[in-house]
Amino acid sequence: MLNKFRKSEKGFTLIELLIVVAIIGILAAIAIPQFAKYRERGYNSQAMSDVRNTRTDIEGYYATWFSYPN
Repeated sequence: MLNKFRKSEKGFTLIELLIVVAIIGILAAIAIPQFAKYRERGYNSQAMSDVRNTRTDIEGYYATWFSYPN
């Protein structure tokens, strides 16, 4: 009776679950540093865009008032 009960059960073994968790851990260890690099690159691009916009605004002020803001 015990053999019939075990054969009819469906699911994953502990080893299979541990292997899946290990694979997910390895993939996360690879992906997280790449994600951090993408975020840093995005922040740098945003800062450069802000500097260009500020320069454009200052030049527009100069074109209107013939002096730079204090």
